[in-house]
Amino acid sequence: MDARQILKDHIGKTVELTDAQFDGFYACFKPETFRKGQVLIREGELVTREYFVVSGCLKTYFLNDELKMTILQFAMPTWWASDYDALYNGRRAVVTVDCVANAEVLSLSAEDRERMCHEIEAIGHFFRWRTNRGYVASQRRLLSIMTNDARKRYEDLLAQYPTLFQLVPKHLIASYLGVSRETLSRLYHGSR
Repeated sequence: MDARQILKDHIGKTVELTDAQFDGFYACFKPETFRKGQVLIREGELVTREYFVVSGCLKTYFLNDELKMTILQFAMPTWWASDYDALYNGRRAVVTVDCVANAEVLSLSAEDRERMCHEIEAIGHFFRWRTNRGYVASQRRLLSIMTNDARKRYEDLLAQYPTLFQLVPKHLIASYLGVSRETLSRLYHGSR
């Protein structure tokens, strides 16, 4: 399936657009291809675009002063990624977005997104729905980190996103869960 159809199907699960509306919206996107390890957004840069993942996998992360990586998000096909604080508020990025695997994405500028939200009511509804879902997922993840032990977080992640474990190396999953690679290995072997 091509990128256009994947995006159309993704949006169609939430709102209905006429062919003309979708064509106008799709014209705002820029198809891009990135290799594993390539950076889409670098900490400290101005952020003007968000990315819809067509294939592959991205990760959003930050490095603390000791250069310890904390992964905020993995973005698999039909997920979106950016530094949203920087994108919406005209700030410099505080996170980095790069490719866990070779990726094909559709990038959308903040300017085009806002224009389309104003021109097509259904697009505005779609982005509100998507933002709300992202907020709920972030809240659930934060509560899970605060209340669940490592085993429960691992089991929940495995149950919710089983394909993630095929796309993402274990050391990155350990970083996402906030555990060492050794702890993840024990959890992995203990769940078999």
